[in-house]
Amino acid sequence: MGFAQKMAIMVKKFLRVHKAQIKTLATYVLLSAIALTMLFPLFWLIGTSLKSPTENIFQFPPQLWPQQPTLENYIKVWQTNPFGQYLFNSTLVAVLTVTLNLLFCSLAAYPLARLDFRGRDLILSGIVSTIAIPFQIVMIPLYILTVQLGLRNTYLGVILPGLASAFGIFLLRQAFQGVPKELEESARLDGCTELGIWWHIMLPAVRPALVTLAIFVFIGSWSDFLWPLIVLDRPEYYTLPLGVATLAGTFSLDWRLIAAGSIISIAPVMLLFLFLQRYIVATDIGSGVKG
Repeated sequence: MGFAQKMAIMVKKFLRVHKAQIKTLATYVLLSAIALTMLFPLFWLIGTSLKSPTENIFQFPPQLWPQQPTLENYIKVWQTNPFGQYLFNSTLVAVLTVTLNLLFCSLAAYPLARLDFRGRDLILSGIVSTIAIPFQIVMIPLYILTVQLGLRNTYLGVILPGLASAFGIFLLRQAFQGVPKELEESARLDGCTELGIWWHIMLPAVRPALVTLAIFVFIGSWSDFLWPLIVLDRPEYYTLPLGVATLAGTFSLDWRLIAAGSIISIAPVMLLFLFLQRYIVATDIGSGVKG
């Protein structure tokens, strides 16, 4: 038997023995390549925000990390624009939107999941069907309503479209349905009201779903550009996306400053996700039920 044949047999034997490990390694390599591809624009944005005015940001191949990193762009953006006010506005709008969304969606989802009444399935179908309606269709009547209520150029006017969502109601409804009925029945035997069951039993049991919804709503509210652009025309109420958009006109498309403003805008969202992702895990909600 020749050397080549021995090597082929050894390779086949190795592949057969370590087939699972090789498959896992290939999967990780593929996922890592996809992740790097998706993160490349973020790396380029960070590198651009740290480049000095003397460095070319459009060279090819692109240079991700600057030769002389500097925070000058961040300082200039912060000093020449009211980014502190923009940050406060975005934080206030996002926090209120998340809070009200969780409140109203959970209050709507609880009876749809746990109470039996006539027309429940029809109401649920009507709510879920609104997910297919684009925001652009309801944008004009919503703007007219906002003006008639005197909410233009106010925080409440920005928050109005995000008070509740069909997606949030459906998500929490599905989560409520997974809570064991024994917990609910025990609470009723102890004299707990329906509102008390919702607050003390249901909400703690579906915490991962609440955190997931909070992250989605926060990201959507924080990054929303179209609705604040429509309902706001006073700079003191601008959110961060609108503030970053003003950099293009203020600095005649200085991409270093726009990149710095963009990093300031997306950093809170990334930090929030890193902090809350550990809560998005399945919990043993049935652990309180004794057989």
